[in-house]
Amino acid sequence: MGVTIRQIAEAAGVSRGTVDRALNNRGRIRPEVAERIQKIAEEMGYRPNQLGRALSMSKNNIKIGVIVQACETPFMNDVLEGVKKAKEEVDNLGGTVIVCKIPHISASDTIEAMEEMRKDGVSAIAMVPSDEEAVKEKIREFTGVYQIPIVTFNSDVPDTGRLCFVGQNGIQCGKAAAGLMGELVNGTGKIAIISGYRTNPSLRERVDGFTTQIREKYPDVELVGPEYCFEENEKAEKITEEILKENPDLKAIYMTSHGESGVCMALKKKGMAGKIKMIANDFMGENYRLMREGYIHFLIGQDASIQGYEPVMILFRLLFHAEEPEKELIYTEIYIRNEYTIPE
Repeated sequence: MGVTIRQIAEAAGVSRGTVDRALNNRGRIRPEVAERIQKIAEEMGYRPNQLGRALSMSKNNIKIGVIVQACETPFMNDVLEGVKKAKEEVDNLGGTVIVCKIPHISASDTIEAMEEMRKDGVSAIAMVPSDEEAVKEKIREFTGVYQIPIVTFNSDVPDTGRLCFVGQNGIQCGKAAAGLMGELVNGTGKIAIISGYRTNPSLRERVDGFTTQIREKYPDVELVGPEYCFEENEKAEKITEEILKENPDLKAIYMTSHGESGVCMALKKKGMAGKIKMIANDFMGENYRLMREGYIHFLIGQDASIQGYEPVMILFRLLFHAEEPEKELIYTEIYIRNEYTIPE
């Protein structure tokens, strides 16, 4: 019997995922660590049989489904780039990746996509879920009755039997925003919270982390909202106008989701650009522009491409190598930028 990835991992004192990345040049690993693992694998006589596995996969017609909600937002466009990269890798090894893009957050469209993929014979699904009972029950049905493994990404529903989650720790993101915001307003005044969807677990966690930390560390701050814009700029603009009308002494806005341009347009109309502090999420061209123009003071980012790439590859490794994920919650890095650290 040949040397396994598990044996190499034990010899190197690292995880199986780290060995996989080192032997397959998947990145996200220090060069010196990759070199050491490759040397150990060579010394142990490891010989990958990728071609044989690929032929076997092709014969078994293994398929991985991907369901992306809110796919038209700038952030999800970056996530889809990661999905595209993973799809290319899986396709090259004889597998198939089917991608379903849903423009908004829709429980009915998500359930319909899941059923279509099941009928199409998918072996596993990576998906962006919403926190709606119908969606959660459908995931339970897939993981329990049909034995179809599911990896969630970007947002999570942990009580469903899903295999694991890949994405940002929303609570920590919200707490990071609260720490920055508390200093921006000197610990006093009104701060408005504008979010996207109530049913998006990731956005809800950002709100929860933010409100909890503000109330604990900055008791003199008064929170307004959250209000929900459904990640639409026009709706976000109207919400901001109404908040400013009812709270002329507003000091800051925490924007948890897409809709930043609408908020900034409302601030511009009122002549409040730069006067009202603003923290938003995700690194993208439009947000960088708004930061350069003085509307946004801090951006909190996450690795969008990895959120699209890694769930597909986790399922691929499960089906291809029978390799379980390293852990249940796979959090991406949280990054913070201001006007001095954004790309030229």
